[in-house]
Amino acid sequence: MLQIPATGLKLLGERHGENDPAKLARLADARVKASRETLREALLGRVTKSHRFLLRLHLGQIDALDAAIAELDREVESIVAPFRTAIEQLTTIPGIKDVSARTILSEIGFDMRQFPSEANLISWACICPRNDESAGKRRSTRTRKGSPWLKTTLVQCAWSAARTKGTYLQAQFHRIRARLGPKKAIVAVAASILTAIFHMLKDGTVYRDLGPNHFDRRSKKRQKNRLVKRLTELGYDVQLAPYPRNTDHVVSL
Repeated sequence: MLQIPATGLKLLGERHGENDPAKLARLADARVKASRETLREALLGRVTKSHRFLLRLHLGQIDALDAAIAELDREVESIVAPFRTAIEQLTTIPGIKDVSARTILSEIGFDMRQFPSEANLISWACICPRNDESAGKRRSTRTRKGSPWLKTTLVQCAWSAARTKGTYLQAQFHRIRARLGPKKAIVAVAASILTAIFHMLKDGTVYRDLGPNHFDRRSKKRQKNRLVKRLTELGYDVQLAPYPRNTDHVVSL
């Protein structure tokens, strides 16, 4: 639906009984960048009786649509009122706002017991790579077609999350994009969002961000475990302790 700025509606409404461009220009909101002189010149013209009739007709249609939208909003609010807690849970995830949370919940429901695991939910939502392999050769990793409302909403939320600075989801997007490109990266972020939603609804918790340095910490931990395992295999009993940061002595080899 065409959205007319508030100042435009006000000027159109006042033009029912006013022809003076200077008076009409003064009705503009202070935030309008155009000068009063520019507005006055734009409002110059002859308004006939037929023009006023059409203005009144179209403005009446806009008012009727606004009233219908307001009534729909009130009806939706009454329906989602019992689920407000779940909606507020989902909005703690970066990239998810109130409307997106409602759309996601209307598609997947609130009871996660219907899905054995988060992997089942991701597969059902069709945001996981397709397993198309023949003779040991993978032919396609494109995702299957799923619910257009759910999939589109998750991808939109993922793009918003990827632009949210200082978050795990943004770090995940940039990490995967470097290897596989932006499209696969954004689908992976959408899958992570849905994974978080599954556990949040199942456990009744809010979102806890792992932080932008999560992958660096995980890589360091994996390297440490790999080295400890290797030394253990060589017959050494390894006891690890954090090295003091502030020290005056120097270890020489």
